Amino acid sequence: MSTEKITFENSRGEKLSARIELPIDRKPHNFAIFAHCFTCNKNFRAVRYITRALTAEGFGVLSFDFTGLGMSEGDFAETTFSTSVDDLTCAANYLKANYQSPTLVIGHSLGGAAVILAASQFDEIKAVVTIGTPSAPQHVKHLLQSSIEEIKETGEAEVIIGGRPFRVKREFLEDLDEQNLLNIVQSMRKSFLFLHSPQDQIVGIENAAELYKAAKHPKSFISLDGADHLLSNEKDACYAGDVIGNWATRYLEIPEPRELSTKSHIVAYLDTSENFSTEIKADQHRLIADEPTSFGGNDFGPSPYQLVASGLAACTVMTLKLYAAHKKWNLREVYCHIRHEKTHILDCEDCESPKAKIDKFTRELEFVGDLDDEQRQRLLEIADRCPVHRTLEGMAHIETRLI
Repeated sequence: MSTEKITFENSRGEKLSARIELPIDRKPHNFAIFAHCFTCNKNFRAVRYITRALTAEGFGVLSFDFTGLGMSEGDFAETTFSTSVDDLTCAANYLKANYQSPTLVIGHSLGGAAVILAASQFDEIKAVVTIGTPSAPQHVKHLLQSSIEEIKETGEAEVIIGGRPFRVKREFLEDLDEQNLLNIVQSMRKSFLFLHSPQDQIVGIENAAELYKAAKHPKSFISLDGADHLLSNEKDACYAGDVIGNWATRYLEIPEPRELSTKSHIVAYLDTSENFSTEIKADQHRLIADEPTSFGGNDFGPSPYQLVASGLAACTVMTLKLYAAHKKWNLREVYCHIRHEKTHILDCEDCESPKAKIDKFTRELEFVGDLDDEQRQRLLEIADRCPVHRTLEGMAHIETRLI
């Protein structure tokens, strides 16, 4: 996936630090927002793992630090649950203005409660996912239990959460008490997915049951058996990401791949919406050719010359492996490294002319196996006999006609 660091403003004019993760080989078909857990940040490991799984499914994902957390501006002590919802609303508006409206929101722990309230304000959001989320935001009070009386009496207190100090004010507690998450869920007409671990020691799994009961169909529940609340195990987080990506495609509009048909073996397609990003179908195989971003492309795939060089490299290693197998030589692995460049023809009379340059492919071979010097030298000679090598060095004829 490719990453773009951005900032956007919340409704109070504070800049929030964010990043947008995009698929590496295509434009996103949908955008999602990921809201991290209470007092976490966008660099939290579970966020990264789940985001990676979603971009592999073709989603663009925006994650950000809530006000006063991570790299975002503002004072955490001045925030409430409602300001977190407002931050999410601003994130959705940023996507709408600069990319496209989010259709999927994902929230972890208290972030899950926040995405539910934010999603209720956007018709464009069709699917909502919560992970280890309390059925009532007031649940977070148990993290502050030892300081609640001090907060009520003095108006604020410093609390330790996850080994880090945070200042919490009375307004935070009062705002939590005003929220009725189950009523909001009950009134929504969106697709819901609730993920929760039976072993969650921070937010009990009964919370997922209450959310599930309140939601209307279509709704789904996935048990993250064996996972902890923070999804500390990479496998648990990656599994959650894979499930979310596959589940969401059932409820969101995912464009079908363009139907490319040809009487030949290969067809390439490019329309006016792209500079260079070209769809290719070679029999039943699909791939993308492109140019680097520095040349005006999207860098979604190899360039045409890289594809040519790749064909030479692939044909070379196939030829050498077949030859070694026929000879019963111990060639376990073979690597072919290719470098392409245009070089001047030797003894050119007019070196400034484009015709004075030829394409040069430099090929370096790497063998792994029990081979003597004579065998290695013979394999070097055989490399020049691979079919693609012969085509490139021969006088190939290209016939072009209109259809």
